Amino acid sequence: MADDDTFIREVDEQMRQDRAQELWSRYGRFVIAGAVAIVLATAGYRAWDYYNQQRLAGYGDRFMSAIELSGRGKHDEAVRALEALAAEGGGRYPELARLRIAGEMVARGEKAEALKAFDALANDSAAMPALRETAQLQAGLLAVDLEAFSSVESRLSSLAGAGHPLRHSAREALAIAALKAGEDSKALEWLSRIVEDSEAAQGVQSRARLLLDHLAGKGVTAEG
Repeated sequence: MADDDTFIREVDEQMRQDRAQELWSRYGRFVIAGAVAIVLATAGYRAWDYYNQQRLAGYGDRFMSAIELSGRGKHDEAVRALEALAAEGGGRYPELARLRIAGEMVARGEKAEALKAFDALANDSAAMPALRETAQLQAGLLAVDLEAFSSVESRLSSLAGAGHPLRHSAREALAIAALKAGEDSKALEWLSRIVEDSEAAQGVQSRARLLLDHLAGKGVTAEG
């Protein structure tokens, strides 16, 4: 009986080996080809990733060079460099370039043109949300000097809500626009929200308190 069991195991083992050899002879070349394809694909992905990282680093260098030109007062050269980056760059650098170009317009006193540039980026659905909201805020800040209070309110109210990271600047701009328009009760509302927000920066809170004192001197208070 033991000899029979041993014989059966040996036959079974031989059958498995023969089957494995048969399968390898039929499909071995496909296994090798698949392994080679995986290696090549991995190498290709790594090469592309490296190339892409180097390319983005180059765009970053170009952006910083433009910022340096601006810092040296060469605004026209900076704008030309940024316009080229906006047209040719990759990643988020074209959007950053557009945001900075609008800032350069402000520096040159071209506020109306800058407002249009900020609006264009803020309304670009393909742009990164954080950059769109930054452009929206910048447009709202410019609008304080260029547009009626109702327009500023329309631009900035969505940024001034509780928990929004840009709410402090938006609320301050809304308060100033309200004061300029003679909307003292609106100004009081926004200033009060600033001083009641424990996360507001000290500088913002200090300015808000000064303006609240100014309103109180006019008899405009929360109780009133």
